[in-house]
Formats: sequence, C-alpha cells, structure tokens
Amino acid sequence: MSAEAEPAMNGGADDHVRRVRLPADRRTPAAARALVRSVLVEAGLSGLANEALLLTTELATNAVEHAQTELDIEVAADETGLTVTVTDFASGPVEELVVGVRNDASDITEVAERGRGLLLVDHFASRWGTTYLPTGKGVWFRLDQPGVAPSARPVTAERRTPLAGSDATGATAPSAAAMSELMQPNPDPYGDDPLPEFATELLARLAEMVGAAGGMVRLDRGDGQGTQALARYGRQPREGNDLLRVPLAVHRPYAGELELDAAPSAYARPLAVLAAERLSLHLENDRLRRADIRRSAWLTFLAEASELLAQSLDVELTMALIPQLVVPRLGQWCAVHTTDEWGRLRLAAASHADEAMLPQLHRVLQENGPDSIQARLREASRSAAQVPLSGPMEGFAVPLIARGQRLGTLAVGRHQRHRHDPDEVSVLEDVARRAALAIENARIHAERRRVAQTLQQSLLPPVLPVVEGIGFAAEYVPTGDEAEVGGDFYDVVPLQDGRWLVVIGDVSGKGVQAAAVTGLVRDVIRVLVGDGKPLPEVLVRLNETLVDRGGGRYCTLALAAVGPGEDRQLDVSLHLAGHDRPVLLHGGGGATFVGTGGTALGLLDSIATPTAEVPLGPGDALIFYTDGVTERRRGRELFGTDRLRESAAPLAGYSAEVVAARLRATAIGFSVEPPRDDIAVLVLRNDAL
Repeated sequence: MSAEAEPAMNGGADDHVRRVRLPADRRTPAAARALVRSVLVEAGLSGLANEALLLTTELATNAVEHAQTELDIEVAADETGLTVTVTDFASGPVEELVVGVRNDASDITEVAERGRGLLLVDHFASRWGTTYLPTGKGVWFRLDQPGVAPSARPVTAERRTPLAGSDATGATAPSAAAMSELMQPNPDPYGDDPLPEFATELLARLAEMVGAAGGMVRLDRGDGQGTQALARYGRQPREGNDLLRVPLAVHRPYAGELELDAAPSAYARPLAVLAAERLSLHLENDRLRRADIRRSAWLTFLAEASELLAQSLDVELTMALIPQLVVPRLGQWCAVHTTDEWGRLRLAAASHADEAMLPQLHRVLQENGPDSIQARLREASRSAAQVPLSGPMEGFAVPLIARGQRLGTLAVGRHQRHRHDPDEVSVLEDVARRAALAIENARIHAERRRVAQTLQQSLLPPVLPVVEGIGFAAEYVPTGDEAEVGGDFYDVVPLQDGRWLVVIGDVSGKGVQAAAVTGLVRDVIRVLVGDGKPLPEVLVRLNETLVDRGGGRYCTLALAAVGPGEDRQLDVSLHLAGHDRPVLLHGGGGATFVGTGGTALGLLDSIATPTAEVPLGPGDALIFYTDGVTERRRGRELFGTDRLRESAAPLAGYSAEVVAARLRATAIGFSVEPPRDDIAVLVLRNDAL
C-alpha cells in the first residue's frame, strides 16, 4: 500500500459519487457513516460496510476533534470497490489535523483506543494517500472487493463545494434505524464461501485415487454450531476397520478431520495426509480471514456504541441503553446494577432476547443467597474482576469502573447455542469500560446541573412580596445548558421609607464567576438600601465595588423605587445603569418605553445614572426585562425591543402574573432553539381599584 499520491480525478458514468460538507460537530461521524452506508447500498458493495464505516468514523471523528473546522467528505463507488476522502480546512500536518496522532504499534491489536490514526487506515485499506489543497488537507482510502481485480480507471476525488442543506447533512445523531441495526446480531459476512466447493473437489479426487467408496470432511469452527460436514463424497463412511481418519492441522477454535471409507493400502494414508495438509492450509486462511472480519466488525460496533453512549448525559437513559446494545448481539440477556452510597447493588436496567423471559430474569436477579446471582455480582463488584454466573441464567459479570470509582456491575447471559468466545469476552469488557465512563460522565453532568440549579435559585427571591395595591410578578427561564449558571437576576426589597425597590440586572458572562458577581451585586444592594442610602449613592458604591472586586465583569442594572402617590397613583423613581428601558403598559391601551439610559456598573470609575419619574395610574404596568428576551434569535432575526413592545400592548388590563407569563411564552415561542441566554421578565403593576 502506498501513502504517497492521491488518485487522479476522473470517473465513469456508472460510478456512484456523493460529496457533502459537514460541520465541526460531534454528530458529524454519524452523518458521514449515513452517507457511506447509502452509497454502499446503491452500489451493491455491502460486503465492504464494516471496514468502510470503521475508517470513515475514525477519519471524521479525528477531523472534528483535531482540525475543529468544517470537513468535506466524498464517497465514490464503482464495480470493484469504494473510495472515501475526508478533507478539513485547517493548516498543519495531516497526521495531527485529519487522522490524529500516529501510533508506533505494528500490530492492530496493540493500538490503544486513542491514537489509532493512520495505522487503522493502513491496516484495512487496499490503498490510501493524502491530499494537499490551497484550502485544506485530508486523507483518502480505497477498499477493493475481495476476489475482484482493481479497476484500472482512476477514482474521482476532485474537490467541489457542496450545496448547503444536502440530504446527507440531515443525518445528525444516529437514527432509530441505525440503533436497530447496531443492536441486531451480526449478519453472516461469509455468504460466498468457496471453501466447501474446494473441499468437496479435493475429497472427490482423493477418493478416486485411493478407490474409496465414500468420504467426509468434518469441521467445527468453534462458533457454537458444533461439528458440521464441510464436504461429502459417495456414501457416508461407516464405522469399521476400513475407515481411515486423518486429523486436520488447524488452530483453535477450529477442529476437524478427514474420513475415508477406503481399503487399507500402502498409499491411501499418505495421500490422505497430504490432502488433509492442503485442506488445513485453506482452513487456516479461512480462520484468519474470519477473525479479521470479526475484529473489524467489533471495532465498528464499539465505535458506534461509544458514540451512542456519549450522546446521552442523562444517567437513567444511559443505563437503559446499555442492555439494548448488548442483547442479542453479545448475549441472551443483560443486566446493569449500580452501587449506592452503602455499597449495595440496585438493578438499574435489564433486557432479554425473549421478552417473555423478563419476569423470570428479574426474579432470579433479586434472589439472595450464598450461591445466587446477587452474591456473584457483589463478588464482581468487590474484586473488580470477571466472575462467572451459574444456574438458570448462566453467563458472567464484569465490574463497571470509571476513574477508579466502582459504579456497579454489567451481567451478561451466555448465547443460546454456545458460550462466549475470547473475542466476545474482550468486547464485553470494553463495552463495560465505555459504559462505566458514560455513566460517570452523566452523573457528573447531573451533579453540575443540580449545583447550578441550586446556585441559581439562591440568587433569586423564592417568592415576591404581596403588597396591597401593587402587583409584582416575575418569570425566569435559564439558558438551554442547565449546567451553567446565568448572570440574570431580579429582586424586590423593602425600603426604610415604606416604599419598595424593584431590581433587575444582568451580569456579564456565565458560570460560577458570574454567579459570584451576581450574588455580590444583590447583597450589596440589600445592605446599602437597608442602611437607608439614597439610590444614586447605592449605584455609585456598587460601581466602586465592582471595579475593585468584579474581576473584570460588569453589570447592567435597573432600579425602581415605587410608593403610593395621590389619586390612587403610584410614583416610581427609575434609575437605569446601562440597562434596557422598561416598557410602560398603559391601562387604557398602548405601550411605550420610559427612562433615560445610564452607565453600566464596573466599567468606569465614575458613572452617570439619571433619574426618571414615572407615574403609574390604576391599571398601568412597568415591564422590566433582560437582553435574553430582546436577543432571542431565530436564524439571523432577533426578537428585538419593538416586537416586545408590540407583544405587550394587547396585554393592557391583565394582572401582572398574566403579563409576565404571556411575554415569557411569546419570547420562548419565537424560536424552536433552546435559549442561548437567560430570560428574565419582571412586572410592576398598579392594582388600585
């Protein structure tokens, strides 16, 4: 195989060629596989699926992880095989940006999970090479059909910019069909097996030479099918003195012998031994070929299983997915047990190839005793080693360990017709490692989400005060990433003069640091107004605090002191420090913006925060909001302040709770995407009758 030059660029009318550009996204490998799989089906090259999907996954995944740019994938198939080219748009060596770090191991079985890189391509591809273009670089590989002479015609590989929105890009995460395919037992990749025909011809020639009345070649491939007749000639050999047996010189798990119903002679046995030796060579090739096919199939399975497990950050969903991946491909049944804080095992998920057997499986798994499955599972969890399971549900259990933490056990029942072979046991242990890591990642994410939610709730008032004649209502929607703490907050604080202070603000950034600054702003405001400081002084002192201790973060703020005025009116003193102007919703209809903008806090040593006096008549309302509302995005279009005012105008006459809830729903419904920024709406209304 050569890695020096790229194939020339032309193609025939009978070729199947697809080109598409995919984003730098974790779902890209699945889209790339979907494209390759569709071309394989169209071209009738399903026999190359395992190697093609494995290498495509490797190249696409490493291009996304290392290059972190869009990538072009081209798939070209003809009557003799398939060519796939993956190209990124980053500068740097191909080994780093396209295919990952090279691995010095010479045997594919010695390659670690990371760093397979070009070694996988070199091991499985018929030919491969690199491409260098002004806009990027990449790797191509060629897979030829076994037994078919490679086409003399060069394969098309020219770079073209695909149309946006190509059908192939629609395949994002693995579909239900892809999951179903992954969870099915292995299809038979040995359908066109020339070995029986060769063995039959060899046996017939041998029998004719020695004058045998009949003969048979028996072979056990160690696949659970038992000893099978590979070839027959004449009548079936009968037990007796004339029966000549010669064992086949094959390695485990293969075993077999050649039998002849022939009269003893000086040359019968030597000829039979020679024939058996020749046949053994072909059987050894068959064993190695099948082992290689199985190995590549398992690598493809592990790659897709890892991707499926990595896509879920929900603990329960991840644990429910594990048995679905194992059954029936790797066993008749599978059960996942997790360990609680006291070290006790709890059944998290289970599956059986025969759904009618699930109740019995659950009963057996719950039985307790010295020889029960529960006892064996506890032993596997304690010893961190593989433990066999006996009894009605025979199989074995392996521990689930991630980052040194013992999370539980993975129990798998034996196949219906045979015990697990070493390859399957190795794959199951690998699945257990990947499953444990996926469970641990999901748990860490769940803990981060819980901490974020707790911290976010601590920055918001649990309830708003109930004040006669004044209506307060608020709506808060956190960002789409529930594990991140936002910087938006609101509060309603009593003032010493009997009025109420309405506060809404937005600290720049997200995360723990933004939450710390948010808590600082909220606490400083409460302390200063509790000491009776006037609002302009509160803003000046708060700005000094942020300049000194804000860590470079700034805050926009709106303060409104509200108290009863004359004639059922509410008097509002409004101070804006870089915050958007609130909407004044008139009780009789119509909405306008009020207030005068000022300087955001934490940016400059001195600030300007003009005061605006806003009277609220009965039924009037002030609507405060953060930029998560106005910057809600639908493609390139923003929700905007004008749309907010237009949405608020029809809500005249409604209570503060209804106004806040309707505006929240309108902002959320503007786009199907989850919010990229926190959304906060705070409504102050004159409820005087």
